[in-house]
Amino acid sequence: MIAKAGRTFWKTPSALPGFSLSLGFTLAYLSLFVLIPLTALAVRPWENGWSGAIEAVVSPRAQAALGLSFIAAAAAALINAVTGGLLAWVLARYDFPGKRIADAIIDLPFALPTAVAGIALTALYAPNGPIGGLLAPLDIRIAYTPIGVVIAMVFVGLPFVVRSIQPVLEDLDQEVEAAAETLGASAWQRASQVVFPAVLPALLSGVGLAFARGVGEYGSVIFIAGNMPMKSEIAPLLIVTQLEQFNYAGAAAIGLAMLVLSFLILLGFNGLQALAARRGA
Repeated sequence: MIAKAGRTFWKTPSALPGFSLSLGFTLAYLSLFVLIPLTALAVRPWENGWSGAIEAVVSPRAQAALGLSFIAAAAAALINAVTGGLLAWVLARYDFPGKRIADAIIDLPFALPTAVAGIALTALYAPNGPIGGLLAPLDIRIAYTPIGVVIAMVFVGLPFVVRSIQPVLEDLDQEVEAAAETLGASAWQRASQVVFPAVLPALLSGVGLAFARGVGEYGSVIFIAGNMPMKSEIAPLLIVTQLEQFNYAGAAAIGLAMLVLSFLILLGFNGLQALAARRGA
């Protein structure tokens, strides 16, 4: 009885067998492909001592690159929260000619090689491109500026938001909205008090995924960014630059800083998602 009580203390009782085997496989898989590489990343920066690791992260160039990567990723995630939510609403609630084609186009950033996406965006928004050429007389530059970085991150992050929200909207019982309407709720009240609380956990999940993808994005950004240090250089590119200069410890230090910051931000997203789920329930 004591052993049985001890087992139920740390695992939820289940009628399905194979818990020990499944747990062992999960821990082995995570250790091999996640924990061991991350441990190696955490150990490598200290080869040059504490001062060398800290100096690699707090240098003006590293601070500018880290700031651009995280701020641009946050801005792109917020943009995708709005546009992705609207796209998911249209795809889930309306039927129109070409809906399946539009639905398939949403997934193109998943399948398209990031380098190809970067070349295409650069061709569009360069000063001599179809869109950049129209904006050039207005003295508005997109390519080779931080704005181009944001646009590239919006492009690669949009599917995460749409695909997170769309299934929730499709499964949401519209009779609940009809009941709220019969009780006198306005369209804004139905959207803000019925629909939004139901999709908020999925929205936070999609925004978190889009943010994480944007922070680590490389291929689609380097072509449109211009890669000018202190202006449009992203942190992943700076890491590659340090590796090319055989400064492995400095590259690992910047990577570790990105890892810690990303983990803390995503941990906050998960906390907000759990809180929203509890309030919605």
